[in-house]
Amino acid sequence: MLQVEEIETCYGLSQVLFGLSLSIAAGEMVSLMGRNGMGKTTTIRSIMGLTPARAGAIRFGGRDVRRLASFRIAQLGIGLVPEGRQIFPNLTVRENLVAAASNRLQSPDPWTLDKIHALFPRLAERGANMGNTLSGGEQQMLAIGRALMTNPRLLILDEATEGLAPLIREEIWNCLSMLKAKGQSILVIDKNVEHLTRICDRHTIIERGRTVWSGTSEQLMAAPDLQHRYLGI
Repeated sequence: MLQVEEIETCYGLSQVLFGLSLSIAAGEMVSLMGRNGMGKTTTIRSIMGLTPARAGAIRFGGRDVRRLASFRIAQLGIGLVPEGRQIFPNLTVRENLVAAASNRLQSPDPWTLDKIHALFPRLAERGANMGNTLSGGEQQMLAIGRALMTNPRLLILDEATEGLAPLIREEIWNCLSMLKAKGQSILVIDKNVEHLTRICDRHTIIERGRTVWSGTSEQLMAAPDLQHRYLGI
């Protein structure tokens, strides 16, 4: 579904990604891991066209998207849950959910407001509240719900549970497990190796803007030295 091949991305004269590659198949859940500052968010921004890669290839559904505008890439079926959530603070919870809702790809069983409320009952309770009055956990639920309302072929989550209370984290992980079981393709960034290895099919680890390892959960769990080298503090 998604193929990222040898991309290079810069911020001005500062290069961040150096020939980075990763891939995601339909129905697969893949993690992107690495220490802070190694290029994970820049990778997501490159995929979404927010910080365009200057070299390499990015294909989604077989189509070259590296030079497309961000909104065109989103319209092709990529839903982003960005780092920091970035919900609309001056819109209500309901307005946040319906603002970008669409079913451009004609899914036979699309996400609706009722289904999002069933997934996150707290959003139904807070429907009339403004976005900036929600807790961090509620904002993350809202950001996920907003992305799902676009009925994406691929869901990308940047720092899925960062800064959330333990109970809310568990709720988010349970949500992701349910989405995977439904066949949703997912690319997730997070620091919780235990949860990632429990629910993801494959993992890509990056170090200083380069792909240094890619493999299955079983392979990652069998290599504690690898975890210490690239993921330990």
